[in-house]
Amino acid sequence: MSLRALFFIIVVALAIQPVAAEEPDWNDYRSVLKHVKPGLKNGVKLMQVDYAALNSDGSLEKAYRNLSAFDINHLASKEERLAFYINAYNILALKMVADHWPTDSIKDAGSFFSPVWNKPAGQLGGKTVTLGEVEHEILRKMGEPRIHMAIVCASVSCPDLRAEPYTAVRLNEQLDEQTRQFLDNSGKGLRIAGKVIQVSKIFDWFEEDFEAYGGVASFIKRYRPGLPDLRIKTNIPYDWSVNGS
Repeated sequence: MSLRALFFIIVVALAIQPVAAEEPDWNDYRSVLKHVKPGLKNGVKLMQVDYAALNSDGSLEKAYRNLSAFDINHLASKEERLAFYINAYNILALKMVADHWPTDSIKDAGSFFSPVWNKPAGQLGGKTVTLGEVEHEILRKMGEPRIHMAIVCASVSCPDLRAEPYTAVRLNEQLDEQTRQFLDNSGKGLRIAGKVIQVSKIFDWFEEDFEAYGGVASFIKRYRPGLPDLRIKTNIPYDWSVNGS
């Protein structure tokens, strides 16, 4: 075999090697999350965001630039994709509010005829996406209902922003913790009122997603064992006030 032929074979072999699995560097997002602190708004305990500080120190813009520049083809496993897109949704929701700050609600960035969920939120993988696309066309299609305890629509009644980025290696543990924390929050997750267990409207809006756990009731009892055997109603009022401090 000639040296030229050998060289050609080596070049072709290298070219078809699979892309190594890789997650983004979330350090700038960690800086963003330093501006998230426990608080109380409209009688509900939550993690509040200092949007003014995010706009002044540039950490959110840096986190978004790194996010939008990341090659999504490097995401090899389901866990890597889930962690990436949960973080992406949360960064894009933060950016949507920060870009319209001050505001009373993320919904004010849209309108009745053009809801905020359908408005361009940023770039992922070289494509302009909306918050609705990330949630419904990407995350929900992965069949993991615990995403609903992790993605944060920048509102009081949403699950809380986690104090750290989601990562593939710890994703299951992180999602379990998020689910328990949300269901332990009587202001927006779950509370007992007389002979009824009241839960977030999230369990109504996305009821079908929880069939993977045997339905909403089975899902809730998995994470809140010991609950009394009462009727579950998805009627905790949903507060769309912005989660800002």
